[in-house]
Amino acid sequence: MDLTEIFCAIDDYCTQQKINWNVKILSPVVRKRNRKFQLSLSEVATIVVYFHLSHYREFKNYYLIEIKKNLKSEFPKAVSYNRFVELMPNALCVIASFLSNTRMGKCSGISFIDSTILKVCDNRRIHSHKVFKNIAQRGKSSTGWFYGFKLHLVINDRGEILSFMKPPGNVDDRNSKVIFPLVKNIYDKLFGDRGYISQSLFESLYEKGIQLITKLKKNMKNKLMPLVDKILLRKELSLNRLMMNLKISARFNILDIGVFAIGPLIF
Repeated sequence: MDLTEIFCAIDDYCTQQKINWNVKILSPVVRKRNRKFQLSLSEVATIVVYFHLSHYREFKNYYLIEIKKNLKSEFPKAVSYNRFVELMPNALCVIASFLSNTRMGKCSGISFIDSTILKVCDNRRIHSHKVFKNIAQRGKSSTGWFYGFKLHLVINDRGEILSFMKPPGNVDDRNSKVIFPLVKNIYDKLFGDRGYISQSLFESLYEKGIQLITKLKKNMKNKLMPLVDKILLRKELSLNRLMMNLKISARFNILDIGVFAIGPLIF
């Protein structure tokens, strides 16, 4: 999709939902005076999303070169980079809402769940990090310790995203506060990796009409499983590849300015 199509889709959604700068999506920790906004909320959200479709690796270079210079006619009232960073948090909430309400797929009875880490900063800079202070947390994955968040994704057998969540890094993958909202509109079979092995979780989901099917750990006894389930369990790797593609091609990670963006999931 080109820039105009992205803007029209987001702007139409904001108009329908009556979302604008007067709606306080995020409450500031420190009370500040209200300043007039030169950019609309739709424009800010569009700029964030369009970054993931560009060839730029760093958001700052993208904004200063692409937005302020190359796309000056499209965004004649583009603010300074520092001011734009201040405007981004509310726009990111709009993007998340737009994604959840307009870009989700439908459950087919076969779903896959997986998670990946989102680092806020290098481990050596944890104590000096300020942007996500008291929000991001230390966590441990198969690759080691990190500081940031976890991204949980649920997709159907067609690769369409059904739900997503971004809890702090120290929240267990099997936590009911994470799993239950993710599977709210899911039924029948849910395939996941070994990180979701839990008898209590299996029983809780089974009561909701969801059969959790996971790979076995090395120290676990083999269990009889239908051939179809074995084949589908291998397809869980496709979600893992989706995670990697998002990180590599769309730079799906914490931006260099320290703001979480979910733009690559939208278009």
